[in-house]
Amino acid sequence: MNSNESVRQIRIFDTTLRDGEQSPGGSMNFAEKLEVAQALTDLGVDIIEAGFPIASPGDFESVREIANTIRGASICGLARCNTADIERAWDALKGAERPRIHVFLATSAIHREFKLRMSQDEIVQRAVQGVELAVGFCDDVEFSPEDAARTEHDFLCRVVEAAINAGATTINIPDTVGYATPREMFERIELLLNRVPNIDRAVLSVHCHDDLGLAVANSLAAVEAGCGQVECTINGIGERAGNCALEEVVMAMKTRREFYHCETGIHSERLVPTSRLVSKITGLEVQRNKSIVGRNAFAHESGIHQDGMLKEKSTYEIMRPQDVGFAKTDLVLGKHSGRAALADRARALGFHISGEQLQLVFENFKALADKKKEIYDGDIVALIQQEISGKIDEAWSLVRFEVASGSNRPPKVSLTLRHDGQEFTREVEQGDGPIDAAFWAVEGITGYQVVCKDYRVRSATLGRDALGEVQLEVEHKGKTFKGLGVSTDTVEATVLAMLNAINRIASADSMTEEPNAV
Repeated sequence: MNSNESVRQIRIFDTTLRDGEQSPGGSMNFAEKLEVAQALTDLGVDIIEAGFPIASPGDFESVREIANTIRGASICGLARCNTADIERAWDALKGAERPRIHVFLATSAIHREFKLRMSQDEIVQRAVQGVELAVGFCDDVEFSPEDAARTEHDFLCRVVEAAINAGATTINIPDTVGYATPREMFERIELLLNRVPNIDRAVLSVHCHDDLGLAVANSLAAVEAGCGQVECTINGIGERAGNCALEEVVMAMKTRREFYHCETGIHSERLVPTSRLVSKITGLEVQRNKSIVGRNAFAHESGIHQDGMLKEKSTYEIMRPQDVGFAKTDLVLGKHSGRAALADRARALGFHISGEQLQLVFENFKALADKKKEIYDGDIVALIQQEISGKIDEAWSLVRFEVASGSNRPPKVSLTLRHDGQEFTREVEQGDGPIDAAFWAVEGITGYQVVCKDYRVRSATLGRDALGEVQLEVEHKGKTFKGLGVSTDTVEATVLAMLNAINRIASADSMTEEPNAV
């Protein structure tokens, strides 16, 4: 590209709620998906892929609710090239302001031979039928030739041309297994633009996985070659090693605008709040040195770097931290703060709370303010996340507990829980410590036998009086459930996390297994 080229608008297609949620351990409940969808709208994404409606009743309901509720972005649902999938997708999407059906079908030789057992002619016929059926429901139809990065050039051009003739308005080129290199991706996009005669009737898109750590580089190469849409996820979450990270590809185009001659509609100052929201909800932590949104992204410890920063910030920073949503200091709130201040700060952190939810968070905030001298952003995030994650049927709730432990005596826990209006108490003197004893007590009262697969404790903020956040995963009858608990007392946070997981088990629906997707 040269300096005389006009600036192109690149659509940002976010698939955090579909491909991102397929990350092992990264599933979200109904309320959490709505919260993320609203955050993505505030961020300014053009298209939200809300889910895979045929995959499960829960996925269908969440896509339908997002379609009926969210305004400002196109709402997309994924479907394989078959009648049941496409009709189910439309049933979920028809209430959307701007619905999009995204149909896909594998095209590479390895998928044709081993997965689909279909010839090239059969693939083209199935793709055309799927697109035509989708076009009968809505005007905005996207087609993806799955594993396009490993599909023969001639056949890929043939399928793309046929899909556009059938009515597809967006053609997405997935690097489904993260196999391509930037040069190969550039050449593949260039190939399609030069050889597909009707390519001007569709927007060309790219969807890159990160198996070789090249998802962002490949996506940028596709943009450089002429793509008009990038498919990505917050924090790069997704199948296996994940997807192209939205925050990285967006800020690369913004920071190097003179090179790419592109812009997006993303409000970049919302990147950090949205990243934190998704991380909290999924339990998938962002590494400290993660580009753009990691805690160390704008941190400088080296004396040489610090000296340069004091003299001129651009010596060691190519972006301003404020441009992606970082602040120099945490906002300090205290016991004299009101609901309006709390709600305002929650919005700044990427959350939308009001009504009963705001009141519950405010009550917990006041209780915490009586224990702590200062309330930080991390405290507020933890309190809100606890409320969001708690939006399941609370069959079991904590009434009170007492714990005693010492170096020369077994731990003792007295626990009282409420269930259906009744209180149940149990005392336990066993285990390797108070945490283990608390697990035994919860199991003894609720009757749920679980195996703890993961247990993590972290400080939500700094200081001796910081909130402790417990995240755990338990296995029950072969299924894994997450739990989250927050308290200044680690044992109490553990009990709350355990109950959160128990309540998820109690209210779990029978879900069907998700089919493979791009």
